[in-house]
Amino acid sequence: MPIDDNVTKQLMTTLYSIKQNTSVDQYGVYVIQSPKLKLSETLNNFCQKLGMHYHPVVIDDNQFNDAPTTDRYPKTIYYRLLAYKYLPKNLKRILYLDVDILVINDLMSLYELDLKDYWYAAASHTSLDVTDNLNKLRLGNYETESYYNSGVMLMDLEAIREHVKANDIFNYIEKMGKALFLPDQDILNGLYGQHIMKIPDELYNYDARMNPLYFAKSNGEWDIDWVIDNTVILHFCGRDKPWRSEYKERYSGLYKHYQHRAKKLRFE
Repeated sequence: MPIDDNVTKQLMTTLYSIKQNTSVDQYGVYVIQSPKLKLSETLNNFCQKLGMHYHPVVIDDNQFNDAPTTDRYPKTIYYRLLAYKYLPKNLKRILYLDVDILVINDLMSLYELDLKDYWYAAASHTSLDVTDNLNKLRLGNYETESYYNSGVMLMDLEAIREHVKANDIFNYIEKMGKALFLPDQDILNGLYGQHIMKIPDELYNYDARMNPLYFAKSNGEWDIDWVIDNTVILHFCGRDKPWRSEYKERYSGLYKHYQHRAKKLRFE
């Protein structure tokens, strides 16, 4: 996950939620950053308390001097798309997670997913709106099943190393220009959407803003009790974030509980 010092505390909340709810003994936490985080030692100490191994992945931005960059396409968009270039070669798969998520059930059902011949696994939120066909038209990828959210992605690093090339990404940006609204997510969908396995968002990328729509889509089955029992990943998408005092949506109390527990552990 690429982050900066402004969201280190949020990362610790996410990591704490993973540790509390996932049935595995060893964790490797790879955090892409440029420059090195000022709170890197704090993060390392926190991971040690959780029994996790922290691996800072510091990127030299100079390698992107020839890449297309603007205010809309900062160098950071390449961190997620080209993560395979900076991760250890012995890693065969990795789970990418944004920092605005909570893990509230066991992650292993996702991490151990059989990807078959797909390079990625990700969820789509387009079942909750009508933009799917518009995105296919906008991005010029009619072979993809859906439009995928890139905040939670299982990656087959061996397949990605073989097929995903930096020059293909650079050329696609030059070609598409202003048609890319969410640059790295749009690039992922436009270039590689047909190589993404679709996973259920109600389990692995539940958009916390959309409670009424999930409830309606499931004919009333996916209520708060169902989510607590079954959903693995709550994703706090959008501008309103649960770590802000003014956030009062349905899962705000749940997030603030994990935030409080992570803070308490940090200062023990």
